[in-house]
Amino acid sequence: MDKLLLIDDEADVRYSFERIFGQEAGLELHTAGSGEEALELIPQLRPDLVIMDVRMGGLTGIETLQRLREFDSKTPVILMTAFGTTQTAIAAMKHGAYDYVLKPFDVPKLKELVANALAAARAMKEVVSYEPLLEKEDYDLGIIGQSPAMQEVFKTIGQLAASDATALITGESGTGKELVARAIYSHSHRSDRLFLAINCAAIPEHLLESELFGHEKGAFTGAHTQRIGKFEQCDGGTIFLDEIGDMTAPTQTKILRVLQSGAFERVGGNASVKTDVRIIAATNRPLEKAVAARDFREDLFYRLNVVRIQLPALRDRTDDIPQLVDYFLTKNSPNPRRPKTLQPEALAQLKSHDWPGNVRELENAIQRALVMTKGDAILLEDLPPEIFQAIPGAPQSGDDNLASLSTKLFQWARADANLKIIPAVERELIINALKETNGNQVQAAKLLGITRATLRKRIEKFEIKRELTVE
Repeated sequence: MDKLLLIDDEADVRYSFERIFGQEAGLELHTAGSGEEALELIPQLRPDLVIMDVRMGGLTGIETLQRLREFDSKTPVILMTAFGTTQTAIAAMKHGAYDYVLKPFDVPKLKELVANALAAARAMKEVVSYEPLLEKEDYDLGIIGQSPAMQEVFKTIGQLAASDATALITGESGTGKELVARAIYSHSHRSDRLFLAINCAAIPEHLLESELFGHEKGAFTGAHTQRIGKFEQCDGGTIFLDEIGDMTAPTQTKILRVLQSGAFERVGGNASVKTDVRIIAATNRPLEKAVAARDFREDLFYRLNVVRIQLPALRDRTDDIPQLVDYFLTKNSPNPRRPKTLQPEALAQLKSHDWPGNVRELENAIQRALVMTKGDAILLEDLPPEIFQAIPGAPQSGDDNLASLSTKLFQWARADANLKIIPAVERELIINALKETNGNQVQAAKLLGITRATLRKRIEKFEIKRELTVE
């Protein structure tokens, strides 16, 4: 019979687990109220699986996991947390957790995870564990997201950080590939050595090889002295090769040799130079297609593609946008202690935008809005035109109809306290906006640049006919 040990300082959680797993066939449930209690119990109990909370009084879940790993590297551990942060995910996986789950639980998924963990414990004599490599707690990496796709990214970062495996990060431009590379580096045992980032697409083709591997004096016109390249400079550290898909064939060959043997020659030289460098590569190109078209070496692709992290596009994780917006508002605010807020309608529009430039485009939009806003709250019209004008029914440039004029009047009135709209004119503008949007109050409010609640008050104030409006 499999033994499951639950560690949580909340009696309600222990009771919930007893209801979920207490009568499970072939499973014996044990509980502990603290990490200290569990560490005394585990040597005698010898559980097949441990599930514990991250935040507990006394020893935390991470600390308990570290203590457990000092004398037992085989037992799978699942961590529970109500806070799906980057740091929690990375720390959990780096220290050897089998997985982690977010509260509140999805019971069927939790049962499936427990079953898989127990199956892994039975099938393998030794579960891979990770010793603590870095005693730092607070990283502001700027990798934000609680979506399932980002949680998988965080877990893979934690696993990669504990090894020297080569990593390939793929995804569209602006998804944060360099941030992920820095996260891997920051949590690795190489974090006290150099991290160098090279954009292979930004350096002219004839200079890239010299930039990476250095050159001897006289190797080419202008090579007046010997130069040490990035691979030699970064010995013992980590090199991030961004846009590696744009690398020329000769440079690809040299990179392949570094990966195979840890050696290379400077441009114009014959002496072999040894280096111990971890390579993390990234590209927004589909390398499989480049390999098929013979634009990229197949053997180099497989050498780089040891562990792949595929970053999701922002349009595929729009639930993360509110959290990203809060982060960028605080990061870019002139007064971080009192960051500006975002009007609900503006946030809704951000969530509906397609974001071809991904997270980078979102940060640029927030920076622009912070410059343009005249108050403490960012409004729809403070957003970049390509986002604000994407609203169905919003006036486009060159639109001189009454709806466009009504929008401008309302915006000017809010921007200038001395500008007042005559009530009769205001009433006609509201009626026109409702007609333009077929009575849809949400769209009419967006068209006028006001909240739906404000529009409702104006409708009541001016006794506008109900048949004009749609709730």
